[in-house]
Amino acid sequence: MHPVQPRVVVITGAGSGLGRAMALALARGGHALALAGRRREALEETAALAAAAASEDTARAARDIDAATARDAGDPDATEPTDPNASEAGQILVVPTDVTVAGDADRLVEAAVTAYGRLDALVNNAGTGVGGGTIDEIDDAAWEQAVAVNLTGYFRCARAAWRQMRAQNPSGGRIINNGSIAAQVPRVGGLAYATTKHAVSGLTKSLEIDGRGLGIRCTQIDIGNASTAMTARMGEGIAQPDGSRRVEPTFDPGHVGELVRYVVELPLDVTMPFATVASAEMPWLARG
Repeated sequence: MHPVQPRVVVITGAGSGLGRAMALALARGGHALALAGRRREALEETAALAAAAASEDTARAARDIDAATARDAGDPDATEPTDPNASEAGQILVVPTDVTVAGDADRLVEAAVTAYGRLDALVNNAGTGVGGGTIDEIDDAAWEQAVAVNLTGYFRCARAAWRQMRAQNPSGGRIINNGSIAAQVPRVGGLAYATTKHAVSGLTKSLEIDGRGLGIRCTQIDIGNASTAMTARMGEGIAQPDGSRRVEPTFDPGHVGELVRYVVELPLDVTMPFATVASAEMPWLARG
């Protein structure tokens, strides 16, 4: 494979959970990041962790290169790098953003482009699980909040990214939507969340088809039970369609980060409209 050129990537919901895992994986790849979320302190913590991960990966790569060079020169015992900073880690920008506020998405993309000169990928990851319950238990405020974050927020960020990707030279880029298993099969009592995530699938398909000829690709990654604060309740037992409660397994969110990095690094003549990654033993194909 050819070496991957660093990409400029915006990640929403980057202050914790899956967004943080994505940031760490992308930082290890040397990519330039703009981290978005509502809480500056959480974003700065992610930025610090990502910078440390990038530095560790850079030093490890330098040691591997020096070790290989030493072996080629006939010295199998030499493993320390001559320059642990031989490769430059990607840059990290913190941009406090509320995707429910009109104009924040545009300011986010503008900040990234001002810092880095272009935008190669947007990861739409900010989301909320608010609005749980059956339809008669969901009030207008909860419904509107779910739509505002999980759908309208995605739309606004995708629109801002699309405008930049279409106008820049060279044009093109990737939009990656965090869809969730709920975009395929609802969970009991998850009507608002599942409805917005099903709508994200329509957004993904529309962006993918409209991006033809413009070099803009769209991917939806449906994630099931990655171990984050949002899935902590899985270990206590969660309602199943048959009326029982069941402890559901989770998996390391680092795998999601690596998948996002893989998609970001694909050349634009390749598309991956949909991918699913889930805990192997979770009940989701039929929610039972």
